[in-house]
Amino acid sequence: MASKKPSVTQSRRAVVVGGARTPFVKAFGDFIKMDTIALGVAATTALIKRTGISHQEIDGIIWGGVILPGTAPNVAREIALDLRLPPSVEGMTVTRACASGLQAITTAAAAIERGDADVMIAGGSDSTSNAEIKLPQKVVHAMAPLALGKATPADYLGMLSKLMPITDILPQRPKIAERTTGQVMGEAAEIMARRNEISRAAQDELAVRSHKRAAKAIAEGRFDGEVTAVQAPDGRWIHSDGLVRADTSVEKLAKLKPVFARDGSLTAGNSSPLTDGASAVLLMSEEKARALGFKPLAAFRSWAYAGVDPADQLLMGPALAMPRALDRAGLTLKEIDLVDMHEAFAAQVLSILKMLASDAFARARLGRDKAVGQVDPGRLNVHGGSIALGHPFGATGARMVTTMANELHQTGKRTALLGICAAGGLGAAAVMERVD
Repeated sequence: MASKKPSVTQSRRAVVVGGARTPFVKAFGDFIKMDTIALGVAATTALIKRTGISHQEIDGIIWGGVILPGTAPNVAREIALDLRLPPSVEGMTVTRACASGLQAITTAAAAIERGDADVMIAGGSDSTSNAEIKLPQKVVHAMAPLALGKATPADYLGMLSKLMPITDILPQRPKIAERTTGQVMGEAAEIMARRNEISRAAQDELAVRSHKRAAKAIAEGRFDGEVTAVQAPDGRWIHSDGLVRADTSVEKLAKLKPVFARDGSLTAGNSSPLTDGASAVLLMSEEKARALGFKPLAAFRSWAYAGVDPADQLLMGPALAMPRALDRAGLTLKEIDLVDMHEAFAAQVLSILKMLASDAFARARLGRDKAVGQVDPGRLNVHGGSIALGHPFGATGARMVTTMANELHQTGKRTALLGICAAGGLGAAAVMERVD
């Protein structure tokens, strides 16, 4: 029997036909017993069930993740195996820090558009609750003879001497810090807030708006077609996002203390929380989608990735990637109907918005005379963002793609611009367009 191979045409277009995600919940909470693979299985199971896609039609899974399990780092393949998909459904896991989910999706779209596949599942997941505790390399090296089963009595004595002093061998607390600078993201965002003159009040206002819009979307059932109920190992069913606070206010957030600097402006209230969750998206060639009877929701007109010096402004990457994606799409910011930005921190979002609106930034960083433009607050994160919904690192990009694809399809709006900052001084962006 001949193997299934997609046909290549001159104008193949990858389209989004559906998306599903788990509820996003606080780390060390409802999903504490579910690792990133289990979360990915839950989201992918819901996606397959809701869309009705046949297992036999799926060519592969591309998955994004940041906190990858040491014994099974290819999460995509493990998801395929756990779901008992045909052995031919290949799997690849990618990591681009907080842009990993979008990276997985654009990689899948590229594979479809070049004719390497017809039907792909792409997305991402992360379980902060199950981040592995790393033993110091001193312990690993000292215990190597024991682990390899070749230890002699002398090796045991030598191992004990190598492990002293005891303070050097204690397990290290997981820390999301830049390898090159030692800064955690919040510390870098504090620097951005000061450099770009972003006030505490402005940050709190953006955070409240994120919560209010997310709460409204939930109350109106806007996420009902995206979020799937998940049964935790203890038997409880988790039905909805657990971090959105409908009753928050600027007055309440103003009472919170800074968390990254004693005299800082970043608090737990205007920063994205540690989160567990997963998101999955089904992509097909447009020809295949229509042949199978699927209604395409949206397509990617362009995407772009950018890098900046982590020692400069670590999270400014979207200010470079978003204009690049617009240029590749042949569009201006004024022609974009919706803008969806990952809210790592309110200070980071407000800094990016200020950069996009700055002629000086455009000249210094983008090589153009005029600013990219002002983003209308009414078009920005219309259903809230990561500050309210949470941020499972590898899942956020797929969440954004799903929400924007549905929004374009349901409202009749034409285009959406996505922007994501990521560790390592990276930025990611994509322009999506409705498919009629």
